[in-house]
Amino acid sequence: MPFGPTDRWAERHIPAGGGTHRMQIETERLILREFVSDDWLVMARYWRDPRYQHFYPENDDPAPIVRELVERFVAAQATSPRLKRQLVIVERASGAMIGNCGIRINDPEIGEANIGYELDPDFWGHGYATEAARAIVRFGFEDLALHRIWAECIADNRGSWRVMERLGMRREAHVREHQHFRDRWWDTFTYAILDHEWQARGGSN
Repeated sequence: MPFGPTDRWAERHIPAGGGTHRMQIETERLILREFVSDDWLVMARYWRDPRYQHFYPENDDPAPIVRELVERFVAAQATSPRLKRQLVIVERASGAMIGNCGIRINDPEIGEANIGYELDPDFWGHGYATEAARAIVRFGFEDLALHRIWAECIADNRGSWRVMERLGMRREAHVREHQHFRDRWWDTFTYAILDHEWQARGGSN
């Protein structure tokens, strides 16, 4: 099995208001659950952290943007077919929300999607981003039957692209001066992995 005996994952269909369903993925140390409206408060707090903001445009008050984002995440839970899944990352030991991750289907016809992940800087350095990203990629290939999953990050953000490499993703593009913020240009990397590559690795690294 791709995960150890204490790891487990499932999309749990729990009836919610308006006939929607909630999904939840569990790993050894984390729970990935659906967003609820009040989650924007925790998310806005860590968005204010200078460590988090380093690879993003300056924003002294992220609260309005974060609140709107969370509203969109919640609204997406009721869409059918559902193409976007953004999940809260919860540390099992403490029950604390420590970040979020997601998978967005770009082209259902060819089975392509992209992933994203972020953590509260207070929880960096524990392998949580890799654990959460691995779980969402596994969900994409094994439950959604996707063919290709890709991700993009700022080239200077070594922590982010190292997560992608740990999942077995390959660097497919280095786009020079792709984004502009904080009075400078930033290169970006694009990484991707195919379903048969994931299977060959056992989905475990």
